[in-house]
Amino acid sequence: MTTPFGPSYVRAIAPYIAGKPISEVAREFGLDEAAIVKLASNENPLGMPESALRAMTQAASELGRYPDSNAFELKAALAARYDVPADWITLGNGSNDILEIAAHALVQKGEAIVYAQYSFAVYALATQGIGARAIVVPAVDHGHDLDAMLAAITDDTRLMFVANPNNPTGTFIEGPALEAFLDKVPRHVVVVLDEAYTEYLPQDKRYDAIGWTRRYPNLMVSRTFSKAYGLAGLRVGFAIAQPELTDLLNRLRQPFNVNTLAQAAAIAALNDAEFLEKSATLNAQGYRRLTEAFDTLGLQYVPSYGNFVLVRVGDDADAGNRVNLALLKQGVIVRPVGNYGLPQWLRITIGLPAENEAFIAALEKALA
Repeated sequence: MTTPFGPSYVRAIAPYIAGKPISEVAREFGLDEAAIVKLASNENPLGMPESALRAMTQAASELGRYPDSNAFELKAALAARYDVPADWITLGNGSNDILEIAAHALVQKGEAIVYAQYSFAVYALATQGIGARAIVVPAVDHGHDLDAMLAAITDDTRLMFVANPNNPTGTFIEGPALEAFLDKVPRHVVVVLDEAYTEYLPQDKRYDAIGWTRRYPNLMVSRTFSKAYGLAGLRVGFAIAQPELTDLLNRLRQPFNVNTLAQAAAIAALNDAEFLEKSATLNAQGYRRLTEAFDTLGLQYVPSYGNFVLVRVGDDADAGNRVNLALLKQGVIVRPVGNYGLPQWLRITIGLPAENEAFIAALEKALA
């Protein structure tokens, strides 16, 4: 009998399933690409800012050379924005890269990683990919149960993932509760605070997680340019932590993991306050419209602080897939979340007003 390639814990991984691209849906259902609405991947419906596009165009002349491996200018911009030394910053090929690097750098095979039920799929993938032991803490109201997560810590726990706001549910942990939680986490456990959607928070919900990294040597804050900044296709993420942690991450980080165009675009987007404000305003308006429609249709949804809404579209075990298929046939792409253990639900990215209206009309037909 032939011995299978690779370790068993890698063979057991279910590959990450991304949102369907527009071109695939057009081919599969015989639709016009221009008429398809994609609300599946939590992308910014405004696209990338013009400032970033101009910066990329200027940087294109340098594409015959390797990127700056240390991304000096981007790190300097981030250091100035967040008032941290440049050596507290690690760059990633998207924030997914940061999560993967953290798992590899901090956890040995057989040691434990703690994360919440219904939290980002990459936490499980990163855990399985290194042969670590997953401690999945049951959710409360689709969100993190911080007390239960503290109680779940074992002597061999090395890492905890906490998403705030959480994907795919949109739930949010108030700043004081999160700070009290960090006070109680043992110092041998690193907390990766995944804040991919933090720019969408209203002002009264903001807290200073990056400031907390000065007080907590075991805290790493992860952020991305893929959401509110509109650079999903360029893959730029970053982490901020004290140098003892960033030094470990940078030993494993691929030397050129953020390309030349991505670095230039990220600097421009970081300084484009007008675009960021416009994105947040559009998102808040779209959230109100979608949730009003869900209320009218009598659908349960989880109050969200990201750029998406999780909505229950039926009671039977196949409700999510059935309604999703009916939406696809009408040219509307959303995200089924059965892989998260939520087969009756769909996650809907908030789009442009016309996209939101197209989804609502298609949903009414799908439910009928």
